Amino acid sequence: MRTVLAVDGGNSKTDVCLVAEDGAVLAAGRGAGFAPQSAGVAAAIDVIGETAARMMPGARPPYADHIAAYVAGADLPIEEDRLQAELLARGYSSSVLVGNDTFALLRSGSSAPWGAAVVCGAGINAVAVAPDGRVARFPALGRLSGDWGGGSGLAEEVLWHAARAEDGRGPATTLTDAVRETFGTPTVEAAVIAFHLGDMSMERLHELVAPLLVMASGDPVARAIVARLAEEVALLGTVAMRRVGLLAAPCEVVLGGGVLTARDPLLTALIEEQYAARAPHATLLVTEVPPIVGAILHGLDHLKAQPSAYDKVRAHFRQPAQGAMAGGR
Repeated sequence: MRTVLAVDGGNSKTDVCLVAEDGAVLAAGRGAGFAPQSAGVAAAIDVIGETAARMMPGARPPYADHIAAYVAGADLPIEEDRLQAELLARGYSSSVLVGNDTFALLRSGSSAPWGAAVVCGAGINAVAVAPDGRVARFPALGRLSGDWGGGSGLAEEVLWHAARAEDGRGPATTLTDAVRETFGTPTVEAAVIAFHLGDMSMERLHELVAPLLVMASGDPVARAIVARLAEEVALLGTVAMRRVGLLAAPCEVVLGGGVLTARDPLLTALIEEQYAARAPHATLLVTEVPPIVGAILHGLDHLKAQPSAYDKVRAHFRQPAQGAMAGGR
């Protein structure tokens, strides 16, 4: 029976699964974050190889008949091509397809291989795929390519508003208390200086997202940030849909990433309002399975697997927490 080695490469971890053509999960493992843009293509692919070797002791390449890798850091087609070439050169499989992880989100949450998806985790991105195969995507390179939002962007916004509120340049906001309490500093300025001097890791900034969502219901400044995020989530999805002609008829829009899967009531309601106005035929879906499922389903598509295989995969990952493979991004 043929097999797929599916890869979900995120900023903080890389999940790898070996799946049989009938949908049976044969092995699973988790490795370090997938970071080709900072660590380099070779180092990123090393993570896949090391994880596959750990989860299949004694196995040697090729590990599967096909590799379906959907990863962060593959924001441009040329980046996908480079990662694909490196995987082929390693001999992990003679058949490899690499795509941006947002395509895996779409495949994991939609009832069909087409539709739209918006991910809001550490960063933010969106894709749309038409029934005829046309694709709309964004460079997703951060501020350079016009992006705003994601956990990192939200946290920076919180710190910006808190600093201005504390020194008098901006309106008062409870976000100043959020910064002080989150980082245990007497002032917002002290937290800013700690980040600047390296006494506090910039990775801790994301800790401000949760209090932002909590305070948004009663704080005008916090609510404005959350409302802007809802608008961005809707803009990304509807612009992508329009590019491939999906606005005029029913279309599923899959929402994923830690910020959106948290299902904050206010953010969710604002996103629903935005889509109702911009894309009234859209059906919003919050994914209920981890992103690795999308990579597996793409792999099964390549093998032209039977429908029962897809059902088996979805059932497997809808079970209660299953160790390393049960986490979010």
